[in-house]
Amino acid sequence: MIASHPLAYYCTELHHDQVQKVDKYLYHLRLSDENIMDVSMRFRREMDRGLCRDTNPTAAIKMLPTFVRSTPDGTEHGDFLALDLGGTNFRVLLVKVSANGKQKVEMENQIYAIPEDLMRGHGSELFDHIAECLANFLSKLGIKDKKLPLGFTFSFPCQQTKLDESILVSWTKGFKASGVEGKDVVGMLRAAIKKRGDFDIDIVAVINDTVGTMMTCGYDDHHCEIGLIVGTGTNACYMEEMRNLQTVEGDEGRMCVNLEWGAFGDDGALDDLRTSFDREIDAGSLNPGKQLFEKMISGMYMGELVRLILVEMTKDGLLFQGKTTPELLNTGQFQTSFVSAIENEKDNEGLLKAEQVLLSLGLEPSPEDCMATQRVCQVVSTRAAHLCAATLAAVLRQIRDNKAAERLRTTVGVDGSVYKNHPQFARRLHKMVRALVPDCDVRFLRSEDGSGKGAAMVTAVAQRLAKQHAERQCVLDTLRLSRAQLLEVKKRMGEGMARGLARDTHSNATVKMLPTYVRSTPNGTEQGDFLALDLGGTNFRVLLVRVRSGKKRRVEMHDKIYAIPQDIMQGTGEELFDHIVHCIADFLEHMGMRGASLPLGFTFSFPCRQSRLDQGILLKWTKGFKATGCEGQDVVTLLKDAVHRHEGFDLDVVAVVNDTVGTMMTCGYEDPHCEVGLIVGTGTNACYMEEMENVELVEGNTGHMCVNMEWGAFGEHGELDDFCTPFDRTVDECSSNPGKQRYEKMISGMYLGEIVRNVLLDFTAKGLLFCGRLSERLKTRGIFETKFLSQIERYVRIQVCVCVCLCVWVCGCSEGALHL
Repeated sequence: MIASHPLAYYCTELHHDQVQKVDKYLYHLRLSDENIMDVSMRFRREMDRGLCRDTNPTAAIKMLPTFVRSTPDGTEHGDFLALDLGGTNFRVLLVKVSANGKQKVEMENQIYAIPEDLMRGHGSELFDHIAECLANFLSKLGIKDKKLPLGFTFSFPCQQTKLDESILVSWTKGFKASGVEGKDVVGMLRAAIKKRGDFDIDIVAVINDTVGTMMTCGYDDHHCEIGLIVGTGTNACYMEEMRNLQTVEGDEGRMCVNLEWGAFGDDGALDDLRTSFDREIDAGSLNPGKQLFEKMISGMYMGELVRLILVEMTKDGLLFQGKTTPELLNTGQFQTSFVSAIENEKDNEGLLKAEQVLLSLGLEPSPEDCMATQRVCQVVSTRAAHLCAATLAAVLRQIRDNKAAERLRTTVGVDGSVYKNHPQFARRLHKMVRALVPDCDVRFLRSEDGSGKGAAMVTAVAQRLAKQHAERQCVLDTLRLSRAQLLEVKKRMGEGMARGLARDTHSNATVKMLPTYVRSTPNGTEQGDFLALDLGGTNFRVLLVRVRSGKKRRVEMHDKIYAIPQDIMQGTGEELFDHIVHCIADFLEHMGMRGASLPLGFTFSFPCRQSRLDQGILLKWTKGFKATGCEGQDVVTLLKDAVHRHEGFDLDVVAVVNDTVGTMMTCGYEDPHCEVGLIVGTGTNACYMEEMENVELVEGNTGHMCVNMEWGAFGEHGELDDFCTPFDRTVDECSSNPGKQRYEKMISGMYLGEIVRNVLLDFTAKGLLFCGRLSERLKTRGIFETKFLSQIERYVRIQVCVCVCLCVWVCGCSEGALHL
């Protein structure tokens, strides 16, 4: 026996020599910073292979989807059961989650052993044992008659196709139960429970321990989006963007990915770093060639790796005077818990523990042997911590890149006996992670309640999401129109069109069906140089259009866009048209055409009544315009008056049309069949070529005339009241023209973003979004722009518009082409 005081003396005198001796012998296990960074880069590439649909089948890192779509937000509540199977012990829990203004979790649990014969027997016997444990637990708590939701933590590599279905890929951690690999473990558990027939449960989710750890820690820290286990085995998970996860349909939101990183290196990616000791560990394992990264890190192998090194050093005469013992040569005799105890640096307790362990193995250790053994433990556990840091750093970089963040702030939930019990492992891991990713602020949060609580939290989150989804769908159902409803809208629009065309009912019609005096679409013979003005929103465009006919028809355009300030939009008519003329003068100067007089077409995209092609009486402003002194006036005259005030040039205004007519004529030049124009932009409208016999406001019955529908006003007499939602009404009431342009407010770009904002406000007020916390910015009108809607979701209620457009086609055209 070596007394503590002499041992302290020896530590001081001999420590340096022993460290050097071991370090020289184990130089292959001591990784440089460059080695570790290289491992991290390799792992990041393997992650990409696992995420990609094409390379996933051959990837070592499978990046398995878990179908967990969210971490806890603190609003979860209810009673949940949890099963936790991941090692030689099995745990059953009852988790009570409260959210009455304060997050609170109460747990009752029972641990059950799994005999080794069941671990390596038939799978049905293993699941019968689990069902028996569950029945025993329910009976003890007197809740066997209740059907509670259950989350199942199953900590083995699985392939999931949904949240409650998980196919075991391969056993690890010493399990070899037959008839389970390739089967759905949830189905096997359900079958075992059904076979008993004395209780029933609702298995909502199956997860692994890393997901459980992330969810457990995520309940306490909402920044937690990574789970890490370093215990009997090792693995990690994190929240990945769906757009990167090609093995699952959909690209919206996030999903937790189970890395199964223990298999890193199974394809040879780590062969240059694996030592003879690693290869011996692998050869003697239950699964040679598999889980090679795990065998370099985890608690199941760390003690055995130290034992193999001690045996080899002894055989080389470097330890114990070259004398081995049967105990030292016996596999599994040097436990990983010994490594943790030996590395305790407090008052030489580690060296004393080394002596104690070595004596128990029948050895006669000298102080030098104890110090050398401690150093072997340090080298092995340091390599494990640094390898773990390398792969974790790759995950952190992935999350940072996904968020396009210069600096990432996140939390890693951690569990596992090695991380928790080894006195130096966590510190070494943290230090190396921060060295590898200095642009990430990482908090490591220990999971004190185990992964079983995490299974309950996944179940709670799944129930919350399902309930919130159902409530959101109820709200959104008011915005969804059935085929029958769409046909009814079509019918009503048809009736509105008929009233607008008829002389007797035109004055009271909401769909005005205004004659445009455009009598024909292009036939391809048109040619010449023309000016065009385009006013229909917050921007105003001036164009020079050169049309050439013949065999090589072509149109050459030059244009310039000018802004219309808000104060001019809502100022006086003189100010608005003076601004327009100033823009025209600037354009002519820009084109070197000052003083030129060309025929001009004026696209004026507001409701007008025309009595001839070059006259347009403004009926009312839309799209936020409010310039005074214009309604009831001829806009061509207002434009000419402004030109005369300018005195710099003259204009020959040949035609005034709205944007829908312009769209139809533009497309008609390319396709002679085009006879319908449709606009869905800041506002919405349509036009089409109508038979003259149906246009009662204009004399004559022969030929066609383009009719400007001005369908944005559809609904102003209540035609759409039964289709309007509370969101539509709010948008209308808060608009600059309440009660007007009701149809336009349901579909056009000026209002779609505002409808969405009101839906988000409603969801948030009901606690269905953003944890019920309403931001001041979301309360701001106009903050949710329609362009955001276009970026987020392509499917909009524009189907209504398409249906009505088809109505126009059917009711107004014998044949034609619809151009969008």
